[in-house]
Amino acid sequence: MAKILIIEDDTTFAQLLEVFLTKNHHQLETVVTVQQSNKMLDQQAFDLLLIDYRLPDGTGLDVLKTVREKGIHIPVIIMTSFNDVRTAVKSIQLGAFDYITKPVNPDELLMVINHSLSKPEEQVETDQFIKGKSAIADKLYEYINLVAPTDMSVIIQGESGTGKEYAARTLHLQSKRKNKPFIAIDCGALSRDLAASELFGHVKGAFTGAIADKKGQFEIADGGTLFLDEIGNLSYEVQIKLLRALQERTIQPLGSTRQIAVDVRIIVATNDELIKSVQQGDFREDLYHRINEFKIQLPPLRERGKDLELFINHFVALANASLERNVQSITDEAKSLLLSYDWPGNLRELNNVIKRMVLLSPGNLATLDALPDEMRIAIHQAPTHPSSDLKAINEANEKALIMETLVKVKYNKSQAAKLLNIDRKTLYSKMERYGIA
Repeated sequence: MAKILIIEDDTTFAQLLEVFLTKNHHQLETVVTVQQSNKMLDQQAFDLLLIDYRLPDGTGLDVLKTVREKGIHIPVIIMTSFNDVRTAVKSIQLGAFDYITKPVNPDELLMVINHSLSKPEEQVETDQFIKGKSAIADKLYEYINLVAPTDMSVIIQGESGTGKEYAARTLHLQSKRKNKPFIAIDCGALSRDLAASELFGHVKGAFTGAIADKKGQFEIADGGTLFLDEIGNLSYEVQIKLLRALQERTIQPLGSTRQIAVDVRIIVATNDELIKSVQQGDFREDLYHRINEFKIQLPPLRERGKDLELFINHFVALANASLERNVQSITDEAKSLLLSYDWPGNLRELNNVIKRMVLLSPGNLATLDALPDEMRIAIHQAPTHPSSDLKAINEANEKALIMETLVKVKYNKSQAAKLLNIDRKTLYSKMERYGIA
């Protein structure tokens, strides 16, 4: 049983969630605003947060920011409409565990919650960094094989969900340090006050709440590899301490005068170009050059060509095993949608979509109905015309509006026609014209 805080301003929907999750043996608390959630997080401890993205006094990102600042390390799941999917992907970059789109499928919600609450060693690697067969994959592994045996510091750069931690683990496992610890730290989840303590440790009494000595992750990783994900989120003060630790190969726990020798290889990851942060004064130039001994760029999924179908089959096999399903094939319609979508959340999003598809496919065939509606809408909304072509723009907007309305009424064409203020014959004609199934 987990204690879950629901932050949702639609009280009817929140009550439905409470009933469903209570039946599945979870303990619930519900608030409707960002401000109320802040007070609740000060008063009680929770195992998981379930947050609606759009709230009366802010967004789910505001709650995420507060959670990070308070140093609360619990999974956060964002609930969003299909129009906010890319914002939801951004929330994962900022530290959310996952997102789920409305209308919420109960089985899918339970699957995501159970996955988020499972122990890390029980989880399937969601950022699967699969070796593809394309030329870009061959080049990527050539670089990994080349730098892995060395002690060079490496920057792994790529969009959220491209598999940066998996690439870092691969580097570690192919290095001479493979029998020593691999420690991964999400710098985006560290509060400004706790980051130095997490990295370098502290002694009892070093600050309010330091009731005992604590080893830092540098000391724990001694002899092995320390992976700093989203290193650009570290404060300037912590960057200074990090540079000193790398240059002198020693650390000094907070509140202590003792220097501790450490032998650690550093691998860092970032979504953005760190050099831009250097130019803007947000990241130290000397630290940048110290960690940038070798750079690996992970390509987004949309640029991996024929590898996409390989990844789809891989994730279907993983989902079949974890969900006890037996999906053996995907209809041509569904496969076409999977191959046409641009995957802003990359491999992580693909993994989630495939797992949802398998969950909703009780037989051995997965159909278009098992895929999220927002994917279909995103493809129909993709610009395929010059921005100055007024007629094309109007047609694209009309097509998107029809798609959104059909999704809203669960493809009841009579209701859709009524909401669009047109007759059914006109709706059918427009659907045929725009190729809307």
